[in-house]
Amino acid sequence: MTEKELIKGCIQEDRYYQQELFRRYSGKMLMVCLRYARHEMEAEDILQDAFIKIFDNIAKFEFKGSFEGWIRRIVINTALKNYSRKSFKQEQIGLDNYPDLPLEPEIYAHLQEEELLRLIAKLPEGYRLVFNLNAIEGYSHKEIADMLGIQESTSRSQLVKARKMLQAMIIDLQKIAV
Repeated sequence: MTEKELIKGCIQEDRYYQQELFRRYSGKMLMVCLRYARHEMEAEDILQDAFIKIFDNIAKFEFKGSFEGWIRRIVINTALKNYSRKSFKQEQIGLDNYPDLPLEPEIYAHLQEEELLRLIAKLPEGYRLVFNLNAIEGYSHKEIADMLGIQESTSRSQLVKARKMLQAMIIDLQKIAV
């Protein structure tokens, strides 16, 4: 079944096509949700909310650009709305314990994707959101500031702090491995 047939079936609210769309994209989108959620159950809730929005708005997809990109955008926006409802927005954590240490490129080579995602998940909420939006999703600081209702400078500083914290966690991980 083509992507166009899948979309048209979902527009007609055919359960078979809806299930197929969920089957095709839910795994990738759950990984996106996991980057923004505090735990797996929250990620699953975000995914469910996002797919409800996807099915409610699928008729608005104009067949311009990537359909997966359109889905991803809805998932990210749903995750951000989930975040904005929480009381832990824009955490500020001092970085006195996280010096700016240079990392050798081979340190990154030893990290598996799963390990890196686990480290990112340990970041404070504000840092993790900005890091995910900038470093992984590719949004600019202006776009992040608009999405999160913060200043561009806050986005930049959150990213710098997130990177320093990740560097320290990677160094600690390397010390354990040695």
